[in-house]
Amino acid sequence: MRGAASRTGVVATPAGGVGGGGDRVAVETQVRGWATLLSLGSCSPWTPGLQAASILPSTRAKITRFGQQPMRPHSLAPGRPLPPAGLSRAEGLSSPCGSWLTAGLCSLTTWTSSPSGHSWGPAWPPRSGLSICRGFQTEKDSLRSLTVSTMIHSLFLINSSGDIFLEKHWKSVVSRSVCDYFFEAQERATEAENVPPVIPTPHHYLLSVYRHKIFFVAVIQTEVPPLFVIEFLHRVVDTFQDYFGVCSEPVIKDNVVVVYEVLEEMLDNGFPLATESNILKELIKPPTILRTVVNTITGSTNVGDQLPTGQLSVVPWRRTGVKYTNNEAYFDVIEEIDAIIDKSGSTITAEIQGVIDACVKLTGMPDLTLSFMNPRLLDDVSFHPCVRFKRWESERILSFIPPDGNFRLLSYHVSAQNLVAIPVYVKHNISFRDSSSLGRFEITVGPKQTMGKTIEGVTVTSQMPRGVLNMSLTPSQGTHTFDPVTKMLSWDVGKINPQKLPSLKGTMSLQAGASKPDENPTINLQFKIQQLAISGLKVNRLDMYGEKYKPFKGIKYMTKAGKFQVRT
Repeated sequence: MRGAASRTGVVATPAGGVGGGGDRVAVETQVRGWATLLSLGSCSPWTPGLQAASILPSTRAKITRFGQQPMRPHSLAPGRPLPPAGLSRAEGLSSPCGSWLTAGLCSLTTWTSSPSGHSWGPAWPPRSGLSICRGFQTEKDSLRSLTVSTMIHSLFLINSSGDIFLEKHWKSVVSRSVCDYFFEAQERATEAENVPPVIPTPHHYLLSVYRHKIFFVAVIQTEVPPLFVIEFLHRVVDTFQDYFGVCSEPVIKDNVVVVYEVLEEMLDNGFPLATESNILKELIKPPTILRTVVNTITGSTNVGDQLPTGQLSVVPWRRTGVKYTNNEAYFDVIEEIDAIIDKSGSTITAEIQGVIDACVKLTGMPDLTLSFMNPRLLDDVSFHPCVRFKRWESERILSFIPPDGNFRLLSYHVSAQNLVAIPVYVKHNISFRDSSSLGRFEITVGPKQTMGKTIEGVTVTSQMPRGVLNMSLTPSQGTHTFDPVTKMLSWDVGKINPQKLPSLKGTMSLQAGASKPDENPTINLQFKIQQLAISGLKVNRLDMYGEKYKPFKGIKYMTKAGKFQVRT
């Protein structure tokens, strides 16, 4: 494409409404063979720094990145060159006088938004909450029309029975009938975890997460990154759990006022605003029995009367002026193993999902360094924002200023099958006979590669074929139940004693004249092992800098079963 300017659509979403904070702008256009992407940072009031710009001349590709440094409001006006302020990297930049927004390339002259219009000219940019533009027409390189919309319109909380017990709207009210599409997907799913996380509807998208037997369903109207919304929903759940100790339907109903106050602070006009628990707790005080009584008598609220100190610091996840009598830092390494074992006992697939949860109660502003014995085991590591990523990349060491209280330091994945040790085994003998109304059932569970640690909390479940009428079983340990209606067998084993392995033996009553089942049942296991990380991950040491006291430090390991399946 050369010569004449093209007409190109531009995609974007709003940020905080007209005059709101956290303003961002994204503009994409193609003019005379150039493709330009401008992305402005989240500064308010309107002192943004250019974050990224991609220029594609006719034969070369240029990438230029700018930091979050403030720039003068006139610095991106038509005909003005980009200033050097905030420039962090530029590769092969070549354009007339170092300017992109020149009259011959891409001069934005007029701009309108709803409900009132603003001029996009020498006094650029306007004081408005624009983050994405639609309808970019370059007849004379001017923006003719603009659509401003909200990222998250509504949030619905739905229990496992399909009842909506809480809803929150940030713009116009979205009818509950939009959840009918979600209910249809819920009915088609065999389990709650199998409901699709993204459900398209004629006018909306429904994005959901399922935690603590509650569906958190966000309603959006424009196309946004799904993981962005899903991550925010997880933040909502974590915040509720941090506020109330447990995230459940009764607790949310009992604290519905605080829930609405927290949601109002977390989203501003549908865009994430404050998601750090430390900041939220200064804005909205967590409920206590004493505070509830005082609020009832005096008519006061949980809303704080001061600006959170963390908002003004370089580490917004930690409030200033933290003081403790007992300084302590605890870390929990929790690994969940997912595996499928075939009939012969060989591993078909196995992987580990791990997290490191922390509880840090330290005075002042400590700087911590956490090192591992074998950090190369970790794949797909996701960090808390406090972690210095460059230090991890170069040294495989976690360096961070921790938030105050409970938080998830990192999550990781171990997918190399040869590194995943299977901690339990199941011996099974399940048989059906064509000419008999009886079948044989026998299973034994034992430990394997547990480094001498005890396996506890063992539960065995199995969905039996429809032809099984009843089961007569005798456990050597624990208790068992069989539901003739759902055909579900459950055996609560408890701890496994290596000297005397638990077993479940007996017979199955089958329908008379029924054919032999096509498939044998699958055995599902749940268990946990204390003081063992099955991947072999071990913490080497924890060091603290910036403070002179010596804190108490503790580390705990645990392995538990995720989706652990044995085929028979």
